[in-house]
Amino acid sequence: MPAIQLLPDLLINQIAAGEVIERPASALKELMENSLDAGATEIAVQLEGGGVKLLRVRDNGGGIAPDELPFALMRHATSKIASLDDLQRVASMGFRGEALASMASVAQVTLTSRNASAAHAWQIQTIDGMQSTASPAAHAHGTSVEMRELYFNTPARRKFLKSEGTEFAYCEEAFKRIALSRPDIAFSLQHNNRVVWQLPASPRSPLPLAGALKVRNPLRDESRVELSGGLGERVTALLGDEFAQGAVVVERDAAGLHLHGMASLPTYSRASRDAQYFFVNGRFVRDKVLAHALRQAYQDILHHQRHPAFVLFLDMPPEQVDVNVHPAKIEVRFRESQKIHQFVFHALQQALGAPVAESNAAVPATPHAAERSFIGNAHTPRFQQQSMPLGAAQQQAAYRLWEVQTEANLSQPPQPLPASPYQGRREGDVIPHDKGGLRGVASPSLVSQNEHPLGFALAQLSGIYILAQNEQGLVVVDMHAAHERIVYEKLKAALDQQQIPIQQLIIPVNFTASALDVATAEEEQSVLTQLGFDIAPLSPTTLAVRAMPAMLKQSHAEAAARDVLHELREYGATRALTERRNSLLATLACHAAVRANQNLTLPEMNSILREMEQTERSSQCNHGRPTWFQILLAELDAMFMRGK
Repeated sequence: MPAIQLLPDLLINQIAAGEVIERPASALKELMENSLDAGATEIAVQLEGGGVKLLRVRDNGGGIAPDELPFALMRHATSKIASLDDLQRVASMGFRGEALASMASVAQVTLTSRNASAAHAWQIQTIDGMQSTASPAAHAHGTSVEMRELYFNTPARRKFLKSEGTEFAYCEEAFKRIALSRPDIAFSLQHNNRVVWQLPASPRSPLPLAGALKVRNPLRDESRVELSGGLGERVTALLGDEFAQGAVVVERDAAGLHLHGMASLPTYSRASRDAQYFFVNGRFVRDKVLAHALRQAYQDILHHQRHPAFVLFLDMPPEQVDVNVHPAKIEVRFRESQKIHQFVFHALQQALGAPVAESNAAVPATPHAAERSFIGNAHTPRFQQQSMPLGAAQQQAAYRLWEVQTEANLSQPPQPLPASPYQGRREGDVIPHDKGGLRGVASPSLVSQNEHPLGFALAQLSGIYILAQNEQGLVVVDMHAAHERIVYEKLKAALDQQQIPIQQLIIPVNFTASALDVATAEEEQSVLTQLGFDIAPLSPTTLAVRAMPAMLKQSHAEAAARDVLHELREYGATRALTERRNSLLATLACHAAVRANQNLTLPEMNSILREMEQTERSSQCNHGRPTWFQILLAELDAMFMRGK
């Protein structure tokens, strides 16, 4: 057996480099974080060959003193921490003192720096881990680190690097993560002498409050959300207008924790997780606790295997999070992980679940391009609408029709009627439509848009969609999907309060069942009662539904009972009421919701619209599909080429 011996420093550094410097993007991350720690306000990145041939990071930070320059390239030399207490409350981005030493062992590194008190800059170089002596150099205040020919002395590692395009893509992603975290710093990125990103600094404002940038939200009015100029502009610049238009602002404070940023609504979902950025105390992380909290917040509204997009910042006391989990520092460990999980989950759930009527503005904007092909590419501004005269008899008939619509309601008491928009008008008078009314038709939406943001029903299309008019134009509602969400949320609230309304059936619904279903009905009577069902065995092969939730229809009693018994049989009562609870209630809601080709009266359609306005997450059905879209009058005008 070979004798135990100490490894040479160069080999130790090369081994460490395998963890710290996996590829050029890893080196770029470490160098940019060093620049942040140095207090830089401008950071410039230059790459060649995807960062393999050349990677240079230049900043205007505090610089390094000449006598400290050699230590910067040594292992475990750092200015960030000095004791175990410092390690337990790390506030800087870097602290391990490994990155530069690892780079120097596998690449040709040149370090040039000048601090505020120096008359000129000093430069030091390393090749194969061997340092040169420091020499004078020309350089502005700040530091430049130049890394050439990564893994030139370890060809086995170099062959595992990907193509130039792939390595640059990783570098660009690392650049974007850090640029998103600090909108108050100016960043630039060049690749092969071509400018890829030029991001000016914006005044730092960590809270997404009123500021310079308006963000248009596809499920709210475009004036609903205003972000701080710094964060809003940086997010829009790096992730695009489409993300900004499809996101809601998230902000929550509790128990020393502060979460803020932007999270996409389900209509802006992605096929991959490529637009997910979570920062803990300014550090980009990937954490299982946070990922699970986010999945739970979206599970009720996101369609199938789609993924949300978000840029979120969690600020917390440094001593409550351990960042010394892995040399790459992308993983963290929370002291109170359950507390963090619940905090993030409830913050996201609250931001995503606001009812339409509780939003600061009333009406959704048009869906983003990927989901609005039926609308066309119309973006021309609406021109002045011309008014059309209505006779007095027509006016009174139209208003009486609206009175009937608003008086009737499926589940709510009659709403008070506002003043007639036609009061005091004479036959031949012009009724203005500058508020978006249908041409030639008196519109109740002129009266009270703030109270009824989804407008008022006009008609039913193909037995599937409700067509309604609001101030912005036409609202198209998938009536089954919308009603399904309404019933689903009511069932969840009722079950939480253990007060599901029950209706006794005058004539029980009997159906043939398997022996397993009969046995399940006998064994799970308490759970069935909790869910609002009274299902009794009549024979070894027959069951009778004698009572059921009042929200369900008697015509679906058999199907609903079978689904409930199947859930209880397959998963047991405990799982059915915990982890399978929402799935079970969603199934019941589907049975209760109005069906396709079911003819609805105008009062019934308006009742659905009113309930949507008061229901959380009503913009998506239980499966994550959108329930309604807004088509602006300007887009309709463009379709018909009006004004051209």
